[in-house]
Amino acid sequence: MKFFARMQERWGLGVWGVGAVLMAFALAGTTTVALRGHVIRWLLPAEAPGWIQWAVYLAIMVPLYQLLLLAYGAILGQFGFFWTRMKAVGRLVSSRAG
Repeated sequence: MKFFARMQERWGLGVWGVGAVLMAFALAGTTTVALRGHVIRWLLPAEAPGWIQWAVYLAIMVPLYQLLLLAYGAILGQFGFFWTRMKAVGRLVSSRAG
């Protein structure tokens, strides 16, 4: 239970909120893994080199994971939690890029 208590304190959520956030992470990750092969097969020929497959995976699946995280977060009532953190990451990345 220490884990849940730490997450509650760190994220400022109740037990059910922490559970919903963890469930959203699990669902988004599982969905991304399930879709990976289908997306790669749809976008690339079977004989495409592995490095191209990884490049396409990073370019397509990472943003898709973020969208799935927002969607599952919204379904589970935690959209604000994920949206706030994605905006913070976006500001961090844009400030370091420029």
